[in-house]
This record gives sequence, C-alpha cells and structure tokens, in this order.
Amino acid sequence: MTGSLLFQAIVFLAGAIICVSIAKRLGLSSVIGYLLAGVLIGPYILGFIGEEGQDILHFAEFGVVMMLFLIGLEIEPKNFWNMRKTIVGMGSLQVIGTMLLSYFLFTSLGFDWKVSLVISMAVALSSTAIALQTIKEKGLMDTTFGNSSFSILLFQDIIVIFMLGALPLLSNAAAPSSAENHNEHVNLLDNLPIGFQTLAIILSVVVIVFAGKYLIVPMLRKVAKTGVRELLIAAAFLIVFAISFLMEYVGLSPALGAFLGGVVLSNSEFKHELESTLEPFKNLLLGLFFMAVGASINFIVIAKSPFTIGGILLAIIAIKALVLFITGSIFKLKIDQKLLLTFGLAQIGEFAFVLLSFAFSLNILEQDQMDLMLVITALTMSLTPIINLLNERLLLPRLGTKESIKRPMDHVAKTQKIILVGFGHFGSTVGRFLRSYGVEATILDQDSNRVDFLRKMGFEVYYGDATRLDLLESAGIADAKMLICTIDNPSITKQVIKLVKEHYPHVELMVRAKNRYEAYDLLNLGIENIYRETLDTSLSLAKDVLSKMGFRKYTLNKQVQNFIKYDEDSLRRLAKESKRDDNYIFKARKEMEEQEKLLSQDFKRGIVEYDNHWDSEHIRKALEKQSNS
Repeated sequence: MTGSLLFQAIVFLAGAIICVSIAKRLGLSSVIGYLLAGVLIGPYILGFIGEEGQDILHFAEFGVVMMLFLIGLEIEPKNFWNMRKTIVGMGSLQVIGTMLLSYFLFTSLGFDWKVSLVISMAVALSSTAIALQTIKEKGLMDTTFGNSSFSILLFQDIIVIFMLGALPLLSNAAAPSSAENHNEHVNLLDNLPIGFQTLAIILSVVVIVFAGKYLIVPMLRKVAKTGVRELLIAAAFLIVFAISFLMEYVGLSPALGAFLGGVVLSNSEFKHELESTLEPFKNLLLGLFFMAVGASINFIVIAKSPFTIGGILLAIIAIKALVLFITGSIFKLKIDQKLLLTFGLAQIGEFAFVLLSFAFSLNILEQDQMDLMLVITALTMSLTPIINLLNERLLLPRLGTKESIKRPMDHVAKTQKIILVGFGHFGSTVGRFLRSYGVEATILDQDSNRVDFLRKMGFEVYYGDATRLDLLESAGIADAKMLICTIDNPSITKQVIKLVKEHYPHVELMVRAKNRYEAYDLLNLGIENIYRETLDTSLSLAKDVLSKMGFRKYTLNKQVQNFIKYDEDSLRRLAKESKRDDNYIFKARKEMEEQEKLLSQDFKRGIVEYDNHWDSEHIRKALEKQSNS
C-alpha cells in the first residue's frame, strides 16, 4: 500500500498541512514546516517515504525550475543591464571569496584538488528557492537586503552555466564509469570529446535565446488566437518542460535553462499570462521540493561520521557567512541588512545537487564524497530557517538599527497624529504630499538604509517590523488618530490591520491595495478606507486619451468621479462572493454592464443639459447632427 501513488500523495499533503500550519502558528517560516514534514515522513523517521524519495526530489525540482522561469520573466533585459554593477559586483565577490576559502578548507582535509574545486563550486551557491521564499514571506523584497540577495542569487544562477561548462574539462576520462551510473546520466555530452562539451553547452544557451524570440512567441500567438485557456496552460508547461529537457540532454541544469527562457520572454506580450498560469503550480511544487529535501537527509551517513559532517557543516556556514558579511560591508549595507544577508544566504543551494551529480557522472567525485556533500547540502538548507529565526530574535534586536531619538513635532503634526507604515514608492509619495501641507507623519520601515535617508530628510522615522505591537506603541499608536499602511505585501498588511484593530480600535486605518482582489480581502476584514494603487492612474490615463480625442476635460473629470463611485459600490457588493465560481463571473459581468449603462446615461445627460462649451469641432457637429435627426 505504501507504494501506491495515491498513498504517497496523501502522505505529502497531510504532512505539509499539519507541519506548515504548526510552523505558521508558532510564527516560523513555512519553509521550516515543509522541511520538518519531509524529515518526519522520510525513510529514517516514520518511513512513509522510502527509496522513492530521491525520485520525488527529482520531480519536485520542477518547482525550482518554474521559480527560475518566473524570475526570468520578471527581469527585463533593460532592468538587468541597469542592475549589472550590483549583480556582478556583489555576486562575483561572494562566489570567488567563498570558492577560495572552501577550496583551502577541503584541500587541507586531504581531498584531491579537482574534488576540492568541484565542492568549492557547489558551496559557493546559495538556495534561490529558500532565500526568495523567505524574503517574499516577510515582505523584504523591496529592502536593501532583498535587492542585494536577489543580485547575488541571480549572479549565482548565471555562473552555474559556466561551472557546468567547466566540469567536463576536469573529468577523469581514464576512470571507467559504472554501467549503472552511466545509464542514469546519459546525455549528449557523453558522446562528445572533452573539448567539444563546453562548446555544446554554450550552443544550447544560444538555441534557447533564439527559440524564445523566433519560435516560442509566434507559437503562443497562434495558441492565443484559439481563445482556449487550457491550450495556453498547456503551452506554458510545454515551454518549461521543453527547455528543461534540452538542458538535461546536454548535461546542464534544467532550472538554468528555464531562467534564460524566462528572460527571453520577459518582453513578450504573454509575460503576465505565463506568470498567472504557472504561479500556483510553482508554489505547490516548491513546497514539495522542500519536503523532498527534508526526506533526503541520510541519517545513516550522518551516524557513520557525525563529527566529520558536523565540523564541515559548521565550517561551510561560517565561511559563507564571513564572505557575505564582508560583501555587505564593502557595499555599505547597514548592520541589520548585513546580518539578514549573512544568515539568509549562508546555505548551500539546490543547484549543488545538480553540480555534484554531474561531477559524479564524470567520475570526478567518488560515491562516499558524493554522499557526504549531499547530506551536508541538505542539512545547510534545513538549518537556514532556524538560523534566520535566531538572527531575528537574538541579534537584530540588539545590533540592528535603533529607533531615532524623538524630536519635537510641529503644531500641525500634533493635531494630526498620523503613522505611516512603509515608505517605498507608494508610501513616499503619500508622505511627501502630507509634508508639503506641514503634516508630519511618524514613519515605520524595515529597510535601515532607507531609514537613514529619511532621517536626513527630516522625517520622524523608526526602523523595524510594524507587525510588532511594541514598535507600534513606541511610535505613538496609543495617541494616534490614523494609521496609513502602504506595504506591498498583503499578508503583512493583514497582520498589521488585525493587530491595530485588536489593540487600538480607535485608530482609523487607511490601507493600500495592489488590486481588486486584495481590496475584497480588506473589505472582508472591515476596512473601509481602501486605495487601489492602479485605479486613479489608469483612469487618469484614460481621461487624457479622451481629452486628446476632443472631449472636454470638465466632463471627463465628472465622469471619472462617477466611475470611481460606481466601481466602489460594485466592489462592496462583490466582496463576499467566492472568486472561483461561475456565480461570481456572472455577477461581475452584470455589475460591469450596469456601470457602463449608468456612465453612458450620465455622459449623455451631462453634455446635452449642462455642458455645451465644447473643445472639439467634430463633437459639436456630431451633437448638432444628432439633435436635428
């Protein structure tokens, strides 16, 4: 029964639901929950997952593949070029520094120079899956730490191409590979001379770039013309699987190929469609990947040499942490951002599995060396969320950026008593406009570099996590009149709302929503003052378009206000509807039809009865013709 596919699915889903729920209840990262679930159901604890655990790990790596594809979609080549100094500077410093120290470590332990070089390559790589998942969960993507981590991870993802391309040059060609090992790793490189293997890897990358532009985009256009959504989903999977297969066929990492494919398609009109289609599958498979990593920890190997593994494990984490801390110091990150970077990327990443397996197939690594490094890799990934937690609870409160010394606020600020949470692009616009009217707001932000800048600009500002009640109280929440929340992370926004409503219900909440669906959630939490970040901007654009076509601005301004009123009323009527059934679609369509009808009536009534001063000759003639007919 335990070999049944359905039974395995039940075990994984039950383990995820139970362990992740417990982890979140304790205030821990979901990654810890997934890893713990994997350890529990693995072959060495409860034994629900046996030898097939390695096969599940290979399947679960598609979560990493999809994640890299979606990351590639988010990076337009122009933006990539603008980030080149940070990516190359921080990334190269981290990779080279870690490789050098790791190489000396393993040669001093008696490893062959080729083995030491391969292992140092693997050690230099951090886990994109764990790091980015944690950063997004905590809403830190828009901080200096988030940007620095992303740059380093991106450089690592790119440099893996060259690492994999260099491995065949280190191959022990004279050493015969076992038949079993050979059958497991059959690829195009096996049939090529050593000198041509690197060339084949480079050519495969070029093929992806050209295929994305001249094959994939035209195919998606033809699929889109059919109007069948299932075909677009199938096309999205076809793209990811085809690129992954090509990369595997030439002996490269499928995730690297998917990343390149995503970058190529980032400027296409199908960017957002692909993102929305693959996002749910990516999150599910990433959870499966973390569980598979937990299940793959070989406790038998650990039991054979616990002190050796423990010593190497601590040495690797210390080396990576040291290099990351120095990198952050060179690039002038504040102490709290450096600590987050130091411990957030101190693990060995998922690409190490690919790199080590490839080196093993080329007979560079022996079986015991391979087993040793796979266990250490899995352990570093499993310990990272715990290390991050200790950093957040023990080090950051003592060493992080301290809150500013309060200065007397001016008269207007005392009467307004506003707290502004989040000072990114959205929040800074709000804060600057308030300031132009002499209204000072106490600002809370999680980026210490941004905090220092705000203090120089004269803002009353605190560094820290706004989901902490003690921080809100130190910022004066007890006497505040209103709290403006402009954070771009929905989960953190909800935590702030619940905290304020529970402890300080007198404070009026003004909350940013990224889109209509987030606005639904906020309405259901009892928030009345909701500001969708795209609503006014999109209406402003539409108004300017109509103005350039000859419609009078006075009428357009009135219609914009009418549109907002009707849309807000519709938003409240639809908030309690399920967004996943046909009933919602039916009601939403009816609401849109009714809005358009009301707006059309308002427009005709306004221009005929009240608005006779036209800016456009052709509109005046059209109306005269209509009245005469």
